[in-house]
Amino acid sequence: MQTSPQVLATGGYEKKLRIFDLSRSNSGSNSSSPTFPSSTGENGTGVTSYEIGPGVHGGTIKSIVWNQDYNILTTAAEDRKIRWWDLRSRHPVIEYTVEGTIGSCELNTLAVRPNDPGILTVAAGKSVYLFDGSSPGRLIKKSDFRYEVASAAVNNETGRLVTGSADDTWARVYDLRTDEELGMFFFRSFSFTFIYEPN
Repeated sequence: MQTSPQVLATGGYEKKLRIFDLSRSNSGSNSSSPTFPSSTGENGTGVTSYEIGPGVHGGTIKSIVWNQDYNILTTAAEDRKIRWWDLRSRHPVIEYTVEGTIGSCELNTLAVRPNDPGILTVAAGKSVYLFDGSSPGRLIKKSDFRYEVASAAVNNETGRLVTGSADDTWARVYDLRTDEELGMFFFRSFSFTFIYEPN
C-alpha cells in the first residue's frame, strides 16, 4: 500500500490498463509512488492519465496488484495471462499463462514484516500459482486440486494455504509445503486474507 498515494490504476471490461496521476502534475517526487515517464499534454501541461500497453490484454482485466516496487504493476486478465508491467517503460516485463480461468490474484504480505515483498497468489482453474513478490514472473510453486478454485490466500510465516471452491461454500486449509489438507471450514462467501497473530 502506498503511504501517500499519488497514482491510481484502473482496468476492466474495456481491456485497458490506465494510470491516473492524482496529483495532476508530474513535478516533484514521492518515493512511495511510481515514477512517471516525462510527457506533456497539448497545452504543455502535465498528463493526468495514460494507457499502459494498448491492445495487449486479450480479455477483461480482472485484477490489478501493486508490487513492493511501485513502478511494477501486475495484472490478471480473462485471456489467462498474468502480466508484470514496468510503469516507466509502459511495457510488460514478463507474462505467464495459467491453465484455467482466473478466479483471484492477490499479493499476500505480512504486516509484521514491513519490507516483505510477499507472495502473489493466483487461483486459476483447478490450480493455485504462487509467484515471488520480489521477482516478477518467478513461479515458486503450483498446486493442483480436484475442484475449481475461486480464491486463494497464503501465509508464508505459518506455512498455510487457504482455498475457496467455485462449487461450494467451504474453505480448505493446506500445508503450504506438502499440500496436505489440514481442515475445512464453512463460509458464506470467499473473499478472505490472512491475519498473522504471533504466538
